Amino acid sequence: MKNGTIWHLTALILLAALTPSAAFAQPLEVTDIFSSIQSADVSLAGDEGGATLKLDLIHNGETMAGRRMAVEGPGTYIIQWPSLDAEKGSYKACATLMRNQTAVSKRCFNFYYGEEEPMRFDVRDFLANSKGMHLAISAKDPTVVDIYYMLIEGDRAVYVSRDQAVPIAGSYAMPIVKDYSWKQILENNEGYVGRVKIVELNHNQTRAFMNSFIAADDASITETYQDETGASATVLGNSRVPFDGYLRFVLSQNGSVLNTTEKKTPVLLAGEDDTVEITWNKTLDPGVYHLRTVLLSSGGSVKDLEENVIEALPIPVSNSTKVAKEASLPGGLAALAMIAALLIMRRRWI
Repeated sequence: MKNGTIWHLTALILLAALTPSAAFAQPLEVTDIFSSIQSADVSLAGDEGGATLKLDLIHNGETMAGRRMAVEGPGTYIIQWPSLDAEKGSYKACATLMRNQTAVSKRCFNFYYGEEEPMRFDVRDFLANSKGMHLAISAKDPTVVDIYYMLIEGDRAVYVSRDQAVPIAGSYAMPIVKDYSWKQILENNEGYVGRVKIVELNHNQTRAFMNSFIAADDASITETYQDETGASATVLGNSRVPFDGYLRFVLSQNGSVLNTTEKKTPVLLAGEDDTVEITWNKTLDPGVYHLRTVLLSSGGSVKDLEENVIEALPIPVSNSTKVAKEASLPGGLAALAMIAALLIMRRRWI
């Protein structure tokens, strides 16, 4: 009986160890919400999916806007409220997680629209594009902020980065500039949204800005070189969409094209550069030439171009060669000189 109990307990322990981890999954819940009159972001934590997120914007007890979306798991979800003829006053945004028509988690965020309290910082400029985000921020008095950078596909942030305890002391005329590069490789011609959220720590003031963009590959020519023997161009990537293009070198003289050479560039991301070199079929004859260097995408669209002039000079003759030519005599003249020298010596001996 005792041995049977031990084996029974052992079997239960082994069964528990082999039980899928889903049995210990944490239920999905709303952990954070922020909202302004323009947009909101909601953070969910947990392991389970298959729920519905219900968001409401409320003013004076009346629902001004609402949104429902299916959520597959944890992460940060973003919505844009419709354009409202909003009045100054207090608003509340609520995020409710629903499962089988039952609310399982809920959080709300209260804010005042109309700047009842002066903001401690001012965002002078914001832009999101294929490279990343650009932000210019200033503060009348020194303060400290946390900055959240978000890359969004559809309604969900695919990446969130937090820059903590950033000191802001720039004046209105000279704001602090922050540039953030995306970590992900973007898909060409796909739509994305960039969102930045700035939280002032001392007074718990928050502002958020976002804009959509279409990702596109991009690159530029940063340096060129050309002479009688060939040419080169340095190409710099300017996007998190891989640039896979080519360079076209067009050499002409007096309006007539003499040579057109195309060469593929290495695949480049933002901040990466490489140099492409070519040579002409032969050294250019003396004269003035025109060189047009064009950078094109894989689809043939022009990304950048640069034009230059090549002045090919005659090849100079070295002094040693000239002296050697002047000093050398034909074989016949050398023989006559030797005979004349012998005759003169013979006469002296006689």
